[in-house]
Amino acid sequence: MIRSALADVTVTRDLKVSMRDGARLATDVYLPAAAGKPLPVILERTPYDKSGVSRSERSRARSTAMTRPEVATWFARHGYAVVMQDVRGRYGSEGEFTKYISEAEDGYDTLEWLRAQPWCDGRIGTMGVSYGAHVQLALACLAPPGLTCMFMDSGGFWSAFHGGIRRGGAFELKQATWAYRHALLSPRTARDDARRAALEKVDLVAWFRHMPWWPGHSPLAAAPEYETYLFEQWREGRYTDYWKRPGLCADGFYAAIPDVPVAIVGSWYDPYVTTCTRNFAELSARKRSTVTLLMGPWTHGDRSSTIAGEVDFGPLATLDGNIAPDYLALRLAWFDRWLKPGGGSRPTEAPVAYFQMGGGPGGLAQGRLQHGGRWRRCSTWPPPEAAVRTLYLHGDGGLADAAPVTSSGFVEYRFDPGDPVPTVGGALTSGDPVMAGGAFDQRVGPGTFTYRDDHRMGPLAERADVVCFQTDPLERDLVVTGEPVADLWVSTDCPDTDFTVKLVDVYPPGEELPQGFAMNVTDGIFRLRYREGWDREVPAEPGHVYRIRIRPFATSNLFRKGHRLRVDISSSNYPHFDINPNTGGPQGCAEEPRVATNRVHCSTVHASRILLPVMPTETDDRDAD
Repeated sequence: MIRSALADVTVTRDLKVSMRDGARLATDVYLPAAAGKPLPVILERTPYDKSGVSRSERSRARSTAMTRPEVATWFARHGYAVVMQDVRGRYGSEGEFTKYISEAEDGYDTLEWLRAQPWCDGRIGTMGVSYGAHVQLALACLAPPGLTCMFMDSGGFWSAFHGGIRRGGAFELKQATWAYRHALLSPRTARDDARRAALEKVDLVAWFRHMPWWPGHSPLAAAPEYETYLFEQWREGRYTDYWKRPGLCADGFYAAIPDVPVAIVGSWYDPYVTTCTRNFAELSARKRSTVTLLMGPWTHGDRSSTIAGEVDFGPLATLDGNIAPDYLALRLAWFDRWLKPGGGSRPTEAPVAYFQMGGGPGGLAQGRLQHGGRWRRCSTWPPPEAAVRTLYLHGDGGLADAAPVTSSGFVEYRFDPGDPVPTVGGALTSGDPVMAGGAFDQRVGPGTFTYRDDHRMGPLAERADVVCFQTDPLERDLVVTGEPVADLWVSTDCPDTDFTVKLVDVYPPGEELPQGFAMNVTDGIFRLRYREGWDREVPAEPGHVYRIRIRPFATSNLFRKGHRLRVDISSSNYPHFDINPNTGGPQGCAEEPRVATNRVHCSTVHASRILLPVMPTETDDRDAD
């Protein structure tokens, strides 16, 4: 334990806080030097080093990220006791790190310890981004005394099985890239020169071009505790009790969560879109306390940037100057309202603020599409005025309000696991060096990771295993806000396969965009073996036609007049998701893959369609007849 003092803040570092099993977690405490009385507490628990730089702690005015000590000191100067803690098995903390699994109990025990401290007045607020949000909801599921409010940014699993670790039955391979990067930073690696040398020799790009992996044959072989939990979560393919526990799932625990104010922040190009919207819906329906939702056009934690991938969403896109002066000010106002005496008045503005993408000038500036957008507010999510519009898939590649008139018809393609469709942006994070999130022109460029290094450049739509359905040029603006649903009739000649759906905003060719621009808006995936329920795996019968529903993440986008709305369907999106070998065998196990012949049916009998939540649009002169 080390004590130090700034001019106005006293810091006690590396307190060892004991958990129920005896593991001690390294904890730093920041107190205003002249407090003189117990204070409300702000707690952040992190696997990213309580003394390190916090990547997302930046603003438009301050491009250099702050360290966690700097953030803690700033809040302490505003009248709070601030506590930063390394989670189990990370940096200064004892115990073994198993991602997400221990956070509910460890968080509960930490709050018990906080309430016993003489400088704590009994009111505790929590904050954190990503993993720092997951740990908050995990501890809340155990209803710890003292929890007074939460500020959850880009995380807080409603169900890791349905988004974050798995999605649509597939496995999210960001878990592998994250595990490798943080195995390098683990306490065991710091103590073991041979382990560190082995991990540093790993070529992740090469490993991602040589699937399958298995225990002992993976980029994590030198860090067995990380490899073990990765394969455990990869192979646990059914929605079992493994997933239905705090830390991995809040669904089933919402009734137990204390009725406290909760702020939820998320973004359209982040893996936790559904986590944010479901948490808001469940908590606001069940609790009397204030629950707010803020959804921006950002990638993971990049709320002070107007850019996501190859697209610029314009000056209104940042949190800074539009929602609050900056991220620090936003959180300070939240904690002042709910932790300080007399500050608990309810906010007067509508609880949901979301960014409607689109409507910008188009064209390129500094190599990026100028897509634009603006903020909207509503009382619930999705907005109550959103109405479902049904567009039907046609065998000729059309997407229209009218259903097909033929009694039979389908679009067929071959899915080769040895040549999966490359990931080009989307709702993902932590994917370096093989993938990046955001909005991109849907084409393979020089920086795109491909499974085969001889893959040709060009639009994904030109691949034989990507089938596209698109509208005619839109006669008027179309605003999609909410969660689209792809209601498809499909078949395959294999025991199992995947189907992917991507919603695309297609800019027409023009002087500045000679090839147009196909911007990914949202996407989803579905593993066919789960068509009868997430808790069972049923092989497909060759040629049998099945109805499936794919649920891309919620979004909000203005498709401008003259654009086309396109739906891309395939059977892979790699390395965002693991490759289905089409065999129907156990998940995450080495198998000899099969090439699948897959069909999407488009007929009066099997009318595949997409259901779009559409908002009323303002009529302007451009839309006048």
